[in-house]
Amino acid sequence: MLIPCIDLQSGRAVQLVHGRKRRLAVDDVLGLLDRFGDYRLIHVIDLDAAMRKGSNARLVRQLCKTAARRKMRVRVGGGIRTVARAAAIAGWGAEKIIVGSAAFRNGRVNRTFLERLVARIGRRRIIVALDTEGGRILVRGWREKLRLRPEQVIPELEKYASEFLCTYVDAEGTMRGTNLDWFRALRRATRRPITAAGGIRSRSEVRALARIDMNAAVGMALYTGEIS
Repeated sequence: MLIPCIDLQSGRAVQLVHGRKRRLAVDDVLGLLDRFGDYRLIHVIDLDAAMRKGSNARLVRQLCKTAARRKMRVRVGGGIRTVARAAAIAGWGAEKIIVGSAAFRNGRVNRTFLERLVARIGRRRIIVALDTEGGRILVRGWREKLRLRPEQVIPELEKYASEFLCTYVDAEGTMRGTNLDWFRALRRATRRPITAAGGIRSRSEVRALARIDMNAAVGMALYTGEIS
């Protein structure tokens, strides 16, 4: 399944290269729900919150409520660092909550936070994001690289997450294609659902990911029309 991504920065939907350089921006964020109306599931990521540079909370809430009226499901991530914050966003109607940096502390899995999160909203509503560059997990808005590799921590994280969002940051926003071999290796690490992201640019890649039972979260290729 192809999942459109709405990444928010300063009240606009943006697409970044490697999470840093802005390639494009869309002012009419709510209008994207019309554009992506044929898709039943979307990802909404608050980049400002992830980078500790502000918040798009009001817009996230609007997207959740508007999408619900259109029978679209929304998964929300970006800067969700507390259980209270996760519960609030779930209350806005988000189907699942995506946690990334908060799942780790001092270079290890943050069991205390994840246990509290599971107790509050339930494992089935939790997605753990494993954003990786050079094979190692990135946190803090992709500014800090841990020693950990996703395949090392996935077995431990399975007890806290219903699925994983795995982003191949090396190709994020480049429109040069993603690394299918990397995703195949991740597929062998868990039976939990995985959504692949990062550089996906064609329907053939989406189909290749579907063959290994992965969804594809797509941004740049949809916004530029590479995938219509």
